[in-house]
Amino acid sequence: MAFKAKVALITFIFGVAAAHPNEAPAGYAYPAPPPSYEAPAPSYHAPAEHKGMPYDYAYAVKDDYKGVDYSAKENSDGNNVVGEYRVLLPDGRTQIVTYTADHYKGFIADVSYEGEAQYPEPAPYKPVPSYKAPTPSYEAPAPSYKAPTPSYEAPAPSYEAPVPSYEAPSPDYGAAPAPAYASPPAYNSPSPAYGVPNA
Repeated sequence: MAFKAKVALITFIFGVAAAHPNEAPAGYAYPAPPPSYEAPAPSYHAPAEHKGMPYDYAYAVKDDYKGVDYSAKENSDGNNVVGEYRVLLPDGRTQIVTYTADHYKGFIADVSYEGEAQYPEPAPYKPVPSYKAPTPSYEAPAPSYKAPTPSYEAPAPSYEAPVPSYEAPSPDYGAAPAPAYASPPAYNSPSPAYGVPNA
């Protein structure tokens, strides 16, 4: 009986192992944490509409000598702009530009011209002598050289003639030697031995 129980238990264990051969043990499941931040509020703001400032200006320049003639004027109520400018063209006509501008239609211009184009024959060219001999502006410069003052001084002689230290030696001959020869023998002439003759 015990043997049968052991066999049945072993058979049961192998049956359970065969039923789930590769299945991993069940893990623990944790719930996702709740969000700790709030969604940011939208930072976009519609741009504020600023009403334009009204203005009005005009200016003009005219120079008959140089052939310059133009003018301009413009005004605005803050939203709409109305203006005009005029320019004298080289052919003698005046160009007139009238324009309007706003935020919806943009810039709209109307261009017109006054006068007729003229192309006069240019006067023949006559050169005017514009050369003039230049006046000499050179001036001889004042001499800035000065002869230098001699700073050399003849040196004082530092040489002194030496005092002669040589003394002429005194002659030291000694006493004159005494003659060493003998005096010659004294000679006495003999007296005559003859007698006086008798008379």
